[in-house]
Amino acid sequence: MALPRWLLPLSLGLLMLTGIVEMAFISSMVYWLHRFAGGEYIVATPTMAGTTFTLHGKPKHLLLNQGHTTNGAAGTAFVGVGLGGILILWLRARALRRGTFRGFTAALYHAWLVLVVLSALLSIAALVYTYLLTYQHWGQTINIVDASLLNNRPFPNQVAYPEQEWTPENWFKAVLKLPLAEKSDRKNIWNHLYIMRAWRWNLIPLVVLSVVFAVVALLDAREKRRYMGSRRDVTKGRV
Repeated sequence: MALPRWLLPLSLGLLMLTGIVEMAFISSMVYWLHRFAGGEYIVATPTMAGTTFTLHGKPKHLLLNQGHTTNGAAGTAFVGVGLGGILILWLRARALRRGTFRGFTAALYHAWLVLVVLSALLSIAALVYTYLLTYQHWGQTINIVDASLLNNRPFPNQVAYPEQEWTPENWFKAVLKLPLAEKSDRKNIWNHLYIMRAWRWNLIPLVVLSVVFAVVALLDAREKRRYMGSRRDVTKGRV
């Protein structure tokens, strides 16, 4: 049974859409972490009523590799598989119409097919890595007494919270459990925490669509190979 002609472009379009949304979420998180989250939060001191201390916005051991891996997976899906695929599929269609699907065009197409499979595997790896890391540090809390004794100072003399390792999502969830003095800080953290959760959950459709498109692309390649084989047989028969 032949694949519907719309299935390949539709699955590619959905994959590109999911990939660019993922990159947008991660870019927003990274921008905020570098530009704003590195400040400090005013927290009520637990041992002395009416007094406060400052907590540096980021912990000493902040885990970011899962974000880099996910961004790489999303970028590969959008740029390599998506934008590259549009060009390569156009070249293939032109070559098939001319009956000249060989040489450089064929090599480029098959290299792209390998990239499609590798991209799907990278997306799966990013999903497993991100969720494993997130749940390894799930439920961690900030020791407010220890944090109040750090003697934090404004940048560049800040003293970051040194205990444990944290993903950005888990760190800011823990910060929200502290008695923050500024309501605007709490609101700001919540807004960006939603984005951190969004890119983590968006990994699931990215993986699903990556795998679906890889299967569709491979089935389409097999179908086109059969088409070229039958076309050559007809040509030989005429000769």
